[in-house]
Amino acid sequence: MDEGVETARAVVESFADMQAPAAPMAQTSDHAYGPAAEHQLRIHRPSLEPGLPVVVYLHGGGFVGGSLTVADEVVRDLARRTGAIVVSATYRRTPEHRFPSAHDDALAALRWVHEHIGEHGGDPTRIALVGDSAGGNLAAATALAATTSVPLTGLVLVYPLVSPTADTPSRQEFARGYVIGLDDLAWFGEQYATAADIGDQRLALDTVEPAELEKLPATLIVTNEMDTLRDEAERFADRLVAAGVDTTTVRSDGLAHGVFWMSLAVARSAEQREAVAGFLAKQLGVTRVD
Repeated sequence: MDEGVETARAVVESFADMQAPAAPMAQTSDHAYGPAAEHQLRIHRPSLEPGLPVVVYLHGGGFVGGSLTVADEVVRDLARRTGAIVVSATYRRTPEHRFPSAHDDALAALRWVHEHIGEHGGDPTRIALVGDSAGGNLAAATALAATTSVPLTGLVLVYPLVSPTADTPSRQEFARGYVIGLDDLAWFGEQYATAADIGDQRLALDTVEPAELEKLPATLIVTNEMDTLRDEAERFADRLVAAGVDTTTVRSDGLAHGVFWMSLAVARSAEQREAVAGFLAKQLGVTRVD
């Protein structure tokens, strides 16, 4: 395998070293949602109470890295904070599997959850979708693709990639030295998509027509001030508002990309997770007990 790919995957997995001890769950189980070895998801049940609402989580990693392992502490924490079942799904990664493999897999994982979560104590009528970074791109594209097949109760995009070709002030201002620079974005993009692919609206969410955007559920978009992806995410939020989608944007000043995963290294990670959990609880109809 290309040394750059191995290095990138190792860096993504190293985020686990910056996470607090994972919260205990009443039950955790692994399942396959498709034929490939990478078609895996993990169901975290914070309690064995039946009929719990459900959150499906799509991890980041630039389509190259990320796994159920590095996302494990994050999703357990969301389950603890919301009282909902959280299903973490992974997908075929690039460059072994290029566009639209990850997008196809994300949609397949959501459909599997909708069809089978009732067997695991979940309520298939109350499903929200969450993704961070590249996973945010996957979550938004999946929500758009699933509007007629899997009704979603809410959508959360944590510093999402909105367009491979975005040209924004934040991409220039934070081009170097802030976790994900312009060179990094270009490299990850080249691993996943060809020049002909990058205009596809599954990747270029900024090209989706308002008539399609208006079908999305209530949406929370979380951004960080010192992040190359900040402006495109906030502009996407503006487009959702213009399309009539109930949209909330939360920007964390002074923070950079990746903080959502850094619960041990960056104390303010809890602020973002709490914002996400509060939004999810509201959309899923959960009464939280602090």
